[in-house]
Amino acid sequence: MKILHTSDWHLGKRLEGFSRLEEQEAVLNEICEIAEKEQVNAVIVAGDLFDTYNPPTEAVELFYRYLKKMAKNGTRVVIAIAGNHDSPERIEAPDPLARECGIIFAGNPNAATTPFKLESGLEVTKSNSGFIELLLPGERHALRILMTPYANELRLKTYLGAEETDDELRKLLEQRWTDMAATYCDKHGVNILVAHLLFASNAESIPEEPEEERRINYIGGAPAIFTENIPEVIQYVALGHLHRKQVADSRPCPMVYSGSPIAYSFSEENQKKYVVIVDAQPGKKVTSKDVMLKAGKKLLRNRFEDIDEALEWLLENPDVFVELTIVSDQYLAAVDRKRLLDAHAGIVTIIPESRGQGIAGLTENKAIDLTKGMEELFLDYFKHKKGQEPGERIINLFKEVISEEEAS
Repeated sequence: MKILHTSDWHLGKRLEGFSRLEEQEAVLNEICEIAEKEQVNAVIVAGDLFDTYNPPTEAVELFYRYLKKMAKNGTRVVIAIAGNHDSPERIEAPDPLARECGIIFAGNPNAATTPFKLESGLEVTKSNSGFIELLLPGERHALRILMTPYANELRLKTYLGAEETDDELRKLLEQRWTDMAATYCDKHGVNILVAHLLFASNAESIPEEPEEERRINYIGGAPAIFTENIPEVIQYVALGHLHRKQVADSRPCPMVYSGSPIAYSFSEENQKKYVVIVDAQPGKKVTSKDVMLKAGKKLLRNRFEDIDEALEWLLENPDVFVELTIVSDQYLAAVDRKRLLDAHAGIVTIIPESRGQGIAGLTENKAIDLTKGMEELFLDYFKHKKGQEPGERIINLFKEVISEEEAS
């Protein structure tokens, strides 16, 4: 059977003042076309379906319209779990109606799907908290899916009774996956785990999260899960959370971040975006291929010391979003800023960098590096104002404020 793995749609997300809805619709349509061309049996969306707990109406309408299209009147199953940007309750709310279309939602770590059967032949034959077994139209082998939506300390403690230590959370998830795999998974079906978590092969290899994700996860966040926690019988782990397509590990099976379908921040500059097509058979190693997506605009950064050179580069790159740094001996003049903005419709940010005077008077000999994350900028500012490093209590308070602001 064939499975299409995607994640981190972040529907409704904007880039500063720019809407991305048109690009998001184009890329969802592209994913539908890939699913049809590859004749996939199932689509897995591994979390961060929306960008906020309360997404705009247009984003919600887009989401349901394209999930229904992907499900193809219930002849193809679509399984979508919540990520750290999603409201679990919002994700699960339409479940009774969604099931009739072949769409299965999981918002919380203990989500359970009511068994059902459609005229198309799609059937949920077994179900438990965080687990479903399906029979797919035209397939004689069962598809088993262990589902772990984003699970921070609060959710794990609330729904699964976890203690508040990283090791305890890892052990709890490992035991949960092991128990479900032992009960429901064998070599006579295809066994997949889908999760929205940070995975690493060990404590030394934890991948770096984007700045905006670190802010959200810091307070009550989820620890990194080690790949050794995955049961041997699992054939593929479909992951969401990181926006660059990457493999967390290949043992005991491929553990893959499909990445976001379009670039959402300038830290993703020039990244290629993909969906992953997984070919799976019972008891055998899966094979997979990456299919590149073309719909989203590129995000580009550049740095210039000459306005005319910047203008020439902008004209050479018309249909992209741009972050420009302009270096000069003086502050950027209003007339030069206007020339730049008039030359290109996709300028998101212009960063003025003064060689000698710095920016906004915060430094005497060095400009602020606005490519730094929020926490680093705060540390620089605190040291400038107070002449010393902030203490741990102040840093933690700052992180909590930022986390609450992002979640609001």
